[in-house]
Amino acid sequence: MVSFESLKSEYERNWANLEIRPGRLADANAVARKAIKGKETYQQVERLTGVPWHFIALCHYRESNFDFDTYLGNGETLHRVTCLVPKGRGPFASFVDGAVDALRIENFVGTQDWGIARTLFRLECFNGLGYHAKGCNSPYLYGGSTLYGPPEARAGKFVADHVFDSNHVDSQLGTAVILHAMMAQDSSITFEGSPAMAIRAEPDDDMAPTILLMQQTLNKLGANPPLDEDGISGPKTKAAVSQFQQRNGLQDTGLLDGTTIAAITRATTQPVQTPTVDLSKILKRLDDLTQVVQPGGTTPAGTTPAGATAGGQSVDLSQILSRLENLAQLVQSGGTTPIATPPAGTTGVQSTQLSQILNQLQSLTQALQPGATTPVSTTPAANNTVSVLGQLLSLITKTVPASGTTTATNPAPANQLKQVVDLLGALLGNKPVLGQVNGALGETIGKLLDGKKTAFGIGGSLITALLSSVTASPTAGGLAGLLGTIATSVPGLSQFALPISLALTAWGVLGKMEKWAQGTAPPPKPTT
Repeated sequence: MVSFESLKSEYERNWANLEIRPGRLADANAVARKAIKGKETYQQVERLTGVPWHFIALCHYRESNFDFDTYLGNGETLHRVTCLVPKGRGPFASFVDGAVDALRIENFVGTQDWGIARTLFRLECFNGLGYHAKGCNSPYLYGGSTLYGPPEARAGKFVADHVFDSNHVDSQLGTAVILHAMMAQDSSITFEGSPAMAIRAEPDDDMAPTILLMQQTLNKLGANPPLDEDGISGPKTKAAVSQFQQRNGLQDTGLLDGTTIAAITRATTQPVQTPTVDLSKILKRLDDLTQVVQPGGTTPAGTTPAGATAGGQSVDLSQILSRLENLAQLVQSGGTTPIATPPAGTTGVQSTQLSQILNQLQSLTQALQPGATTPVSTTPAANNTVSVLGQLLSLITKTVPASGTTTATNPAPANQLKQVVDLLGALLGNKPVLGQVNGALGETIGKLLDGKKTAFGIGGSLITALLSSVTASPTAGGLAGLLGTIATSVPGLSQFALPISLALTAWGVLGKMEKWAQGTAPPPKPTT
């Protein structure tokens, strides 16, 4: 990366030795007068940005030869959106508005160091620092002086991208030459008060490491022509950024904004591999589920202990199939033949194994459903099993192909398998899975009122109607006296108690309908 500090002494030395060629002195003075003529406008920009007016004038000369109807950033008209880098700027109401925008893009707003070395460095960065590598002073700065061109100095010019002609002499006046002539005509331009050392890093210096990283990354991505990795966002870097934005569907500006920097960084990042799911948790849940379903609560023979899969990364899906086979034997009448059991130790790809797991769960759900040919005990736990397994199937079905298909499918995402583990955890705790209606007031209140809301609502409605028809009597005793006292002690009891009771009844009815839709409603009691 090219740093200002590495070039500072060279700029100071060249400025001290700068002499305008006699044949170009009249031209330099004429350009200087034009620059000073626009001083008032340039000072308006200086008040808004802190950038010295003479620096703005020099940039304006190089971009559009002092045309105040143009954009300072590239010399295009102010009255339409710019098509050259920086693209997409404007239109602007005035030269001042456009100049502020252009200086902000270059990170010049808020800068403090405007000594002669820093001024020349920033002027040269506008055009690029490629001349340093050719051993030639930049004509952008020194054209028309004894520091550029024969017989006193070397000539040379970049006549095209990366094409340097050592015999070509640029005829345009350099900005350092014009600045020298301006100082001779306007004594207010001085560099004596400039700080010898910057108190803090300059904004354009802060951006240099980011620009360097983007140049390196764009080169890795095949920037053509290759960029000089100097940390300076010159014309070539802006053009490469513009090409990247066009190829990747970004807004084409040629500027390294946050969105573009993120996109360039992502372009060289390897795709993130999906982490291996910790299948040992699912195996542990299936082991525990087997113990819950089995009479006596002991682990069935042939079941691999969950501890054998600690770490979880080496677990095979065939082990989950084995757990389901054992579980199917327990819930099936007789407990000897697995339900739709595939061969143990299946070694197919994960998509095939997941399909087999799906088949096992479907068969297991049929065995647990009330009314099957070989039903298990219709306890609340069994009903909860049906509900949870139904949700389990709906999760896995989203990512597993139907049995018999050969299309390779990615394993279920980690977040879906986590939901599987959570559902199995709810199953093992014998906790009912509440729907949106029954769980509207939260898990605790929902379970407390589960199966009781309709009874409470009907009972409350009857009691409220009864109390509203009772009148207090001084001579009444017993139950009639008690009811009369309660009814008269709460004025308007029926006006608010009856609607609450009716609403509770309706809530209970909706809850029962929800259970019926989910398949979690209590089974009918067996009759003899």
